[in-house]
Amino acid sequence: MTNATAPSKKKKRSWSKWTIHLFPIPALIIYGVFVLYPIIAALSYSFFEFNGMNRGNFVGLQNFVTLFTKEPYGSMFWNAFKHNGIYFIIQMVVMNGLAFFLAFIIYKRIRGSEFFKAAFFLPRVLSVIVVGFLWKLILNPNYGTVNVLLEKLGLESLQRAWLGDPDTALIVIILVNCWFGIGFGVLIFLAGFQGISSELIEAARLDGAKGFKMLSRIYLPLMIPSIMIMGVLTFIQSFEAFELIYAMQGSMGEPYYSTDTLAVFFYRLAFGSSTASGSTSIGLGSALATCLFCFILICTSVFLRMMNKKDVEM
Repeated sequence: MTNATAPSKKKKRSWSKWTIHLFPIPALIIYGVFVLYPIIAALSYSFFEFNGMNRGNFVGLQNFVTLFTKEPYGSMFWNAFKHNGIYFIIQMVVMNGLAFFLAFIIYKRIRGSEFFKAAFFLPRVLSVIVVGFLWKLILNPNYGTVNVLLEKLGLESLQRAWLGDPDTALIVIILVNCWFGIGFGVLIFLAGFQGISSELIEAARLDGAKGFKMLSRIYLPLMIPSIMIMGVLTFIQSFEAFELIYAMQGSMGEPYYSTDTLAVFFYRLAFGSSTASGSTSIGLGSALATCLFCFILICTSVFLRMMNKKDVEM
């Protein structure tokens, strides 16, 4: 009886072992259909010309040449690229800087820290479209809360059409995005602070470290991995910025392309706009998407390599 059941148990264990490898297949299929296929399709489309939605002749690198050298595409590309760079710098300084400071305060367990943790993250649960629409109302030059408040305070000289002025439109949108995303940064940095060994902090206190010296000499070096993680995520998000700009300013990067980014420029090239003139070009849009993908991939790989090197050194 024992000899008869032993082979069946062995076969059952062997079959169970192989079934484990089947579980990732649905996820791999979804990843392939919705991630890998669009990337490969965009890369292939960038080598063809298009007549509307119909693929035309193979043109090699002509779409890339047109994108970088022919007007108005070349100037619009670099204008959008500059705005993405500004997007990244301001978010790193303002959003991540404030998130680090707020996470440190919560980590110190001040009164009401749990409430603040929820309050800071609350905007993140809202839809980007909803956030854009609400802030568009708040910044309305005629009845918006910002200008009304400035009038009540006697600061009429500071009133302006915040989203209609080329000098302020991009900065305002970036600051709105900082408000929207600061809660996620707080959680990342808070997790980093909570991962620091309490024995190490106590040893630093016994050595006389306190106040700013404790923050700069102990906390900050130990938080480098979390800072770099947020740096990578902020970089990717900054160079993919689209939804909030589209919700607040449309696909034309109004006013006068002062809020244009590479993702908005791509949308306009590939799919057009109700206010855009001229025909669209899926080939040019795919070339832009390919360049943007390669740029983000290379820079992110460099950042991750730096992170791994830093972890090894620590």
